[in-house]
Amino acid sequence: MRQLKIIQLVIFLTLSAFVFQAQAQRIDLSLDYGYQFGTKLNYGSNYLKASDGGFFRGIAGFEVNNGVMLELTYMKMDTELFIRDFVISPAEDRLSDLAMDWIHLGSSRYFDTSSDMTPFFGVSAGVVVFTPKNENTAVINRSLSSTTEFSFAIKGGVIFNVSDVVGIKIQGDLMFPVSWGGLYVAGGPGGIGGGVAVSGTTLMGGVSGGLVFTFD
Repeated sequence: MRQLKIIQLVIFLTLSAFVFQAQAQRIDLSLDYGYQFGTKLNYGSNYLKASDGGFFRGIAGFEVNNGVMLELTYMKMDTELFIRDFVISPAEDRLSDLAMDWIHLGSSRYFDTSSDMTPFFGVSAGVVVFTPKNENTAVINRSLSSTTEFSFAIKGGVIFNVSDVVGIKIQGDLMFPVSWGGLYVAGGPGGIGGGVAVSGTTLMGGVSGGLVFTFD
């Protein structure tokens, strides 16, 4: 059921983007690679922590007004999830690998200057899918389930226009999963005799660089 909702959302966002494309004066396609600085979710004196790691991102932008772009974004992050819990793991231990897939629809404002630099600022919203894998069986004795949460993000940066078609983009991001770490960790028969249910909002920061291709 959860995967079906994700597919429906992706289809809706894609169709929305193509509706606006019909009126677009300009189309931007960008690919970039970045680094996210991790995040920590505290619950009492304990915490869950996602470590630093790289990410790949693709953006399709359609101009809907002068300097205003509607943008469909997909971002893929791979990191590790750690836990410190008085019952489950008194010392910090790796809990699992963690894949994060972000699918967002948003808009950005590009500021025209008299130089070859184009500053921009944008906001977006959508979902992030958390997929744990390769769980640490020394800490837990069962698999963790994937979760899908709403999220939003803000970004800002600058594009250095190499030509009318190609630009080099430098970008900073702040990403907000509305409910991050929503999982239950517990032991079964002969295993760990405790559990923790964790959910809350956190902040993830990142920087990236890449190429932008513009088609008028």
